[in-house]
Amino acid sequence: QLQLVESGGGLVQPGGSLRLSCAASRFNLDYYAIGWLRQAPGKEREGVSCISSSGSRTTYADSVKGRFTISRDNAKNTVYLQMNSLKPEDTAVYYCAARLYHCSDYAGGMDYWGKGTLVTVSS
Repeated sequence: QLQLVESGGGLVQPGGSLRLSCAASRFNLDYYAIGWLRQAPGKEREGVSCISSSGSRTTYADSVKGRFTISRDNAKNTVYLQMNSLKPEDTAVYYCAARLYHCSDYAGGMDYWGKGTLVTVSS
């Protein structure tokens, strides 16, 4: 099965930046839309961003729009989430997840998941 591994999480001060990576193995990502989801302590899982299989379309949660950027490099079989102007409320475990082709209802309908990487935004 498609395997996804997140990396790049860590501790960062408010206003700082991190870039998360989602690397795929076993299968190529060319046909998959990739989403980033996050789970904060005591909160429900929420969608953060998603990129279509072609990379031509992207979506963002209102809470991160203008601060986060999703991108993909199919040659490297990797999807990235550039996170700028980080806020304490961005603290969460971030997961990448995949489904074929499209990002429709990505927060609730992804088929393949990574194990997550922790992002902590604190001074």
